[in-house]
Amino acid sequence: MKKTLLDTVVAPHPYACIFGSTSVDQFKQTILHHLMSFQGRDPQRAGNRDVYKALAYALRDVLVEKWITTQKNVYAKKKKRVYYLSLEFLVGRSLGNSLINMGLMNEVTEALEQLGYDLETIRDIEEDAGLGNGGLGRLAACFMDSIATMQIPAYGYGIRYEYGLFYQKLVDGFQVETPDNWLRYGTPWEFERASFVYPVHFYGRVNSYQDDDGNYREEWVDTEDVMAMACDTLVPGFNNDHVINLRLWTARSSRELDLSSFNIGDYVKAVQSKVKSETISKVLYPSDDIREGQELRLKQQYFFVAATFSDIFRRYTKKNKTFDSFYDEVAVQLNDTHPAIAIPELMRLLMDQEGLGWEKAWDISTKTFAYTNHTLMPEALETWSVDMMGRLLPRHLEIIYEINRRFLAKVATLYPGNTRKLREMSIISEGEVKRIRMAHLAIIGSYSVNGVAALHTQLLKTRIFKDFHELYPGKFNSKTNGITPRRWLLKSNPGLAALIGSEIGYDWVTDLDQLRKIEKKAGNASFQKKWRQVKYENKKRLASLIKEECGIDVNLDSMFDIQVKRIHEYKRQLLNILHVIILYQRIIKEGAGKFTPRTVIFAGKAAPSYFKAKLIIKLISSVADVVNNDPRVGDVLKVVFLSNYNVSLAEKIIPAADLSEQISTAGTEASGTGNMKFALNGALTIGTLDGANIEIREEVGDENIFIFGLTAEEAAYEKLHKSRTPYQIYFANKVISEAIDSIRSGVFSRGDTDLFSSIADSLLDENDPYLLLLDLESYLECQEKISRAFCDTKHWARKSILNVARMGKFSSDRTIKEYAREIWGIEVD
Repeated sequence: MKKTLLDTVVAPHPYACIFGSTSVDQFKQTILHHLMSFQGRDPQRAGNRDVYKALAYALRDVLVEKWITTQKNVYAKKKKRVYYLSLEFLVGRSLGNSLINMGLMNEVTEALEQLGYDLETIRDIEEDAGLGNGGLGRLAACFMDSIATMQIPAYGYGIRYEYGLFYQKLVDGFQVETPDNWLRYGTPWEFERASFVYPVHFYGRVNSYQDDDGNYREEWVDTEDVMAMACDTLVPGFNNDHVINLRLWTARSSRELDLSSFNIGDYVKAVQSKVKSETISKVLYPSDDIREGQELRLKQQYFFVAATFSDIFRRYTKKNKTFDSFYDEVAVQLNDTHPAIAIPELMRLLMDQEGLGWEKAWDISTKTFAYTNHTLMPEALETWSVDMMGRLLPRHLEIIYEINRRFLAKVATLYPGNTRKLREMSIISEGEVKRIRMAHLAIIGSYSVNGVAALHTQLLKTRIFKDFHELYPGKFNSKTNGITPRRWLLKSNPGLAALIGSEIGYDWVTDLDQLRKIEKKAGNASFQKKWRQVKYENKKRLASLIKEECGIDVNLDSMFDIQVKRIHEYKRQLLNILHVIILYQRIIKEGAGKFTPRTVIFAGKAAPSYFKAKLIIKLISSVADVVNNDPRVGDVLKVVFLSNYNVSLAEKIIPAADLSEQISTAGTEASGTGNMKFALNGALTIGTLDGANIEIREEVGDENIFIFGLTAEEAAYEKLHKSRTPYQIYFANKVISEAIDSIRSGVFSRGDTDLFSSIADSLLDENDPYLLLLDLESYLECQEKISRAFCDTKHWARKSILNVARMGKFSSDRTIKEYAREIWGIEVD
């Protein structure tokens, strides 16, 4: 008979566990207290979800005490504060990460066992927080973990989306989007701060007037207002008492009910204002292929920026009467261009609200902001129409135009007669529809602009923003991305973490360079055997999930060849599935016996309006249907697409990988962090010389990574000069032509020759920007080399161990130390 909580606990003071060491009995007592007093649940009838919430509340009690102490210490020492502004924070689940960072995993595991519950089952109850989409949001979450661990006085600011991007289902191989209602059961991790509510203004007009001192001033009037309420989630550092908060804003109406409309029976109109206002924080990334979606996205960006600066000003003016020391006490990091509207917002506040002149306000502003660029794709650089900006944020448009006027005057003085520079460097793009280039605004208004990998930063300087680098030669710098080893090794791969810890201890958790100590074990047969066993157990767990989710049995001795990331043409999932098709066709012709067994695993979401990416998902699913059901193939080749990829799924997939596919077109990926996660978990990388792959190669050594394809310089040359066309490759290489013909002829679409014809056409397009066929032959050769290498288990294990041992550089702790010292002006230990 299952124990109940009342069978095992007699509860004294419910908060006895907050201070000092926390015993198993104290945790049981606190869980009981929260179960009854917070949730009103009878412990004898409590289910897993009830216990999950009670446990989360118990941990939150500990966190909030430490957070209060942290805040008091920051105020007492008058430390400079960092404000990290990001439209995404892809935090995943909080329970496991909190237990690890707080050092309470063993106590809680035992407490739950004594109560008749299993921690893993309880952890699976938690929904992934739907606060991000891909690498941008996951990087921000890793940074919050490292900031807390490095004990830096900082805050994260974003939006508390009620719905995440979407919940992905595959129906007949097609992606179908359904709402990601991650908050349907609420979340026990946040505090709603009803005392921190700020008005955010939209629309209206600008009124000019003369103040009492005879100065001409501007005021923004006749606005529509939305209220922003703060919701705080606490983020603990690892094994310290430093706790920071992630403050996310949720939209509330300034008018809950229009009583006059209600009293005459117009009930819809009575709540219309409330519904319209609260739409702002409803969903992550509304569709931007319609005008209403574009306007909502701009509203979201300004909404969280305006609320954040109201909060920053509240905090700053507690101790300061002037803004002379603002930039000495405040550093604002813009995570991509989404928060760049903060630059004119700070100018508006300083001039219109605080009465400062332009020169003083601009001096403060340009010493406050730092901007991180995350893209090399010109089409991905964010712009907004002047018309939309003027309608939604009329005062900000005025300020942007004045910033631009003064900036262009400077450019004209430095480069007289150079109209090209004036045209290309202007914040305003003077096309058929005038548009505001937010990246230009961010560069001009910031004291630091950083790329996120060495190659990325070099390409920013020499290609994307060459003119700006010439104008501001010291402004651009590189901060290679990193990942937190707490979540991406200690938590997600406990078997490997324990094996490493048994050999070298656990100092690597906060000093990842310590992993170098296992290099000496790379050739040790006994250690290799243990290493391979850990990988085998991880593969077994993933195979069980694949069976449960997809109904596919996979060969545990096969190479787990994995590509999991956002579905996009530049990430080239299409290159991967072409290799699968070619491998399948060879198996049919030559027999399965001569091939190295592979299980090729895909996961990732395509943007709802991105037709080509969604068609690639359908192609992968269709190829999987054919390959997995062909008896001639057996278990030598399996293809799997795991739906609804998120952080929790990544934690199950990544530790099981043998091979990590990082195959973007060179010169398109800013950095990537998936490549780091896989390598840290012992997967070998097949990749192009793109993003952080270059630096991974430098660290792990040429012999421990598989590189193929064009370099960024060669790719740029081919796009211009086309030394070989896709058709030339198609006619010269029968293996490639047969693969493309099979896609076109309906082999993978039940005879439907139209379904994938656009994919076949794009592969042969001489203007293919992603150069798929130009890299395909090199990719196929590299895969052959990998198949041979995988069969030598000792050498493969050695390479795997060395990859892990040499990943120290890619800790987000190192990245954050560089931001702190070189951008924010904060010293860390």
